Amino acid sequence: MPVHGGDDAPTAQQPLHPDRALPADPGVRALARRILARTAALPIVSMHGHVDVDMLADDEAFSDPSSLLVTPDHYLVRMLVSQSTAPGPVRESGVRSVADLGAGASRGAAVETDPRAIWRRFCAGWPALRGTPTRFWLEQVLAEVFEAPQRPSPETADALYDHIADRLSRPEYRPRALFERFGIELLATTDPATSDLAAHGRLAADGWGGRVIPTFRPDPLLEPGRGDWTRQLDALSESAGIDAHDYDGYLAALRARRRAFADAGARASDHGHRSALMAPLEPAVARRLFAAARDGGIDLASASAFTGHMLFRMAEMATEDGLVMQLHPGVMRDHDRGIAERFGHDIGYDVPVAAEFTHALRPVLEAFGHHEDFRLIVFTVDETVYSRELAPLAGVYPALRLGAPWWFLDTPDAMRRFREAIGDTAGLRNTSGFVDDTRAFCSIPARHDLSRRIDAGHLARLVAEHRLDLDEAIEAAVELAYTLPRESYPAPRRAGAARTAPGAAAVAESGSLA
Repeated sequence: MPVHGGDDAPTAQQPLHPDRALPADPGVRALARRILARTAALPIVSMHGHVDVDMLADDEAFSDPSSLLVTPDHYLVRMLVSQSTAPGPVRESGVRSVADLGAGASRGAAVETDPRAIWRRFCAGWPALRGTPTRFWLEQVLAEVFEAPQRPSPETADALYDHIADRLSRPEYRPRALFERFGIELLATTDPATSDLAAHGRLAADGWGGRVIPTFRPDPLLEPGRGDWTRQLDALSESAGIDAHDYDGYLAALRARRRAFADAGARASDHGHRSALMAPLEPAVARRLFAAARDGGIDLASASAFTGHMLFRMAEMATEDGLVMQLHPGVMRDHDRGIAERFGHDIGYDVPVAAEFTHALRPVLEAFGHHEDFRLIVFTVDETVYSRELAPLAGVYPALRLGAPWWFLDTPDAMRRFREAIGDTAGLRNTSGFVDDTRAFCSIPARHDLSRRIDAGHLARLVAEHRLDLDEAIEAAVELAYTLPRESYPAPRRAGAARTAPGAAAVAESGSLA
């Protein structure tokens, strides 16, 4: 943990510094403290993430420290794996692959199941996390959530494991108790489009339906190039009660599932494809490509075009049901295909690629960019497009907002660069506020705290340069931390036809809406 002065026991827990991540300049730091003081205790609105809804619905005690803090955190797992063959503590810890940290679903390969062994490897690899946001978040989790007396190391691993395990056995460390303690006002999970939403139903029955809500994630259904696409159609047909094996039934089933999610409290759909392209096809072309994919005869280019068409159709449906559309392209999933085959997905082998938005979003923004019932929030891991493409687009189209720095950019320096890159043309209010996008439940307050600190520092600099008054900076900080996340994800309408926006009629008249 951060050291403030000498310490005879280098592995002892040190208090978290109150000025961590604030500007180094004394004058700017003093302003940042005053701004942060007004946002630090605000409720958390977590509108995009991957917390397991069953965990909250079951509300059972967490089984052990490793399955809670280590195995599901792919930031941590990937960093330790990256050091696994280098001389040093990680190599000595016995980490050779994601399996040694318990990550991945075994597909014929052995995966470590001893939580104490996983914990020892994590503690031995602690030096590999120096300077990373993962270290920043974990320090706060260990210190403030678990009151850990020591920082991770080979010498402290067992004592630290026992300390956290003892805490996890207590009622106040069950998921819903921590949810309350963290000050979470609203949390959105991310759920497959074919989910039966049963866990959300159980939460609603317990009075938590307005606090934990689903998010509609249809990605596998929109990518006909996938090897399991026809099986996805089977699942869609079953969940919607509509035969989705022809194009019209497919659209009807997707529309029905969106409505089921909205009825369960969802406020958004979520889309993570390689490209941002959202362009409609002629109806006859869309039908032909659907039939070809269903029958196993579609090429890669045609499959990509169909995905772009279906993203446009998702935008069109959003004008009908009011679900906010989240788009986060630009990542090559499962970079190591052999690892994916052995251990599955979402274990750290996703890598950013360049993204393009100006041309890709033009069709959908021309059609719906001024629509009163359409909201598109775009995330990216390609920093080069912030000032060149995304900020100018968000600075003119009312429907478009920029998502917070996400995934690989969810770091102190990247957050600062984001504010500096978009400020000139998008300002502050054309953003969604912070979203944590985490699977690591206990890191939620730490991630939101870091974002509030970085925004306080950015706004403090504007005050110090006499570009904002202090009262305006405080108001803006509150908006970024709390107001904008709620405003960016409004509850959808329950009934009523969508209003026609400028541009939509022209697209419809052209016959390009299938």
